[in-house]
Amino acid sequence: MKKISNTDSLNNIFTNIADPFVLFEEWIKEAKSGELNDPNAMVLATSNSDNTPNARVVLLKNYGPKGFTFYTNTNSAKGKELSQNKSVAACFHWKSLQRQIRIKGKVEILSDSDSEMYFKTRPRGSQIGAWASKQSAELESQSQLKSSFSDIESIYEDKDVPKPPYWMGYRIVPNEIEFWVNSEFRLHQRLVFNLENKEWNTKLLYP
Repeated sequence: MKKISNTDSLNNIFTNIADPFVLFEEWIKEAKSGELNDPNAMVLATSNSDNTPNARVVLLKNYGPKGFTFYTNTNSAKGKELSQNKSVAACFHWKSLQRQIRIKGKVEILSDSDSEMYFKTRPRGSQIGAWASKQSAELESQSQLKSSFSDIESIYEDKDVPKPPYWMGYRIVPNEIEFWVNSEFRLHQRLVFNLENKEWNTKLLYP
């Protein structure tokens, strides 16, 4: 495994990179080659209309200048919270690289056609699971879930599995992205990008 120099990379970042998505692209590529755990895993923080916070790990499925995309059941706890409060935060932590990225912004729901396009690329078992699981609802036993899976599997035997109407994609449209690097003596390095008047401004933060 190639050792990544955080010091060298940050010296370059501070002077040459003005677009946070360019930097994100660099870091996630390095995470995919150097992180022992799932590099696409991010903690997604949401809250409801009462501002009660909630958090869980989801998988990033796409990213680019428009934002960061994930998919979920809109009837789940997170789906209901996203419909009540579109402000979210997300965090990637790559322990092997001693790096972290924090994102703040608002979510927008993807079109049904865009969500369906991605759904078709999922493994068949995952497609069936999206129908079988009433995500976040009370479950009597694991056997009940397996039975539901088998029932759905039988219904769509020798057929394409359609996307459930409640299974959709969301895009986090960021207004702040912070890059963090672990450093000796807890003198960690932080670079934050803030979106102001459609332009990204950068500044360093004390650790």
